[in-house]
Amino acid sequence: MGDITNFAIPFFLATLIIEVALSIYGNREYYTKKDTFASLIMGIGSIGSSLITKGLKFGVFTFLYEYRLFEIPMVWWGFIALLLADDFSYYWFHRMSHKMRYFWASHIVHHSSQHYNLSTALRQTWTGEISGSFFFYAWMPLVGFDPLWILTAQSISLIYQYWIHTEVIRKMPSWFELIFNTPSHHRVHHGSDLQYLDMNYAGILIVWDRMFGTFIDETKAPTYGLITNISTYNPARIAFSEWGNLARDVFKASGILNKLRFIFGPPGWSPDGSTLTTDEMRKEAN
Repeated sequence: MGDITNFAIPFFLATLIIEVALSIYGNREYYTKKDTFASLIMGIGSIGSSLITKGLKFGVFTFLYEYRLFEIPMVWWGFIALLLADDFSYYWFHRMSHKMRYFWASHIVHHSSQHYNLSTALRQTWTGEISGSFFFYAWMPLVGFDPLWILTAQSISLIYQYWIHTEVIRKMPSWFELIFNTPSHHRVHHGSDLQYLDMNYAGILIVWDRMFGTFIDETKAPTYGLITNISTYNPARIAFSEWGNLARDVFKASGILNKLRFIFGPPGWSPDGSTLTTDEMRKEAN
């Protein structure tokens, strides 16, 4: 099938308009004009960049597929296996995007809004795939998943994750909250509160977080955004500012080891402790 995300764009726009109306009617400040406009531009830019990088990703997957160990048919069990494999890969890609500054430089875009609404779901990176994020899925064509179907699974995951970016839905039924990622679980992930940092990485299934020790319940309203927020609505600055910060830190760092730690270490790492990682902040708080 291939990428089906673009077919969901009318749904994205219709539900976003409905949520804006609910925000106005309920006198809730879910949206601000400048923030929403920035998110929409980031979404449009992401579509544009994906048109360029999708060929690279598909080419790599197709090359690897030639050396597949098996051939997994897209019957019912093969399709379920495809979705599980994609969701498992997404969990580790997402977790690494918070634990390695190189990948964080792209992913920070999605966390840069201090609001949480359906437009936030559209605030996507322009540099994610060109920086190699698709390599977290490279094992899938090797075991026998067709590259076109991998793109389909990735787009299904992206479409699913759209609806969980809302404060309108407070809680789903308890059985659903136990298995699936929900607005409540994902609000936590967008929180900059110390207790919420680097938790709930799930795409579709929250079970990965429960299995690997990164799950936390929503116990208070999160403070959305970053530890140090990007104080701009300029889409280009939102897209590239962290890459600039990373390049500056690497250039100024003394010694090759420190330069490599800035790139491959966690966000917040610094040789002199002037900035702290999440783990260091938690240790200091205790």
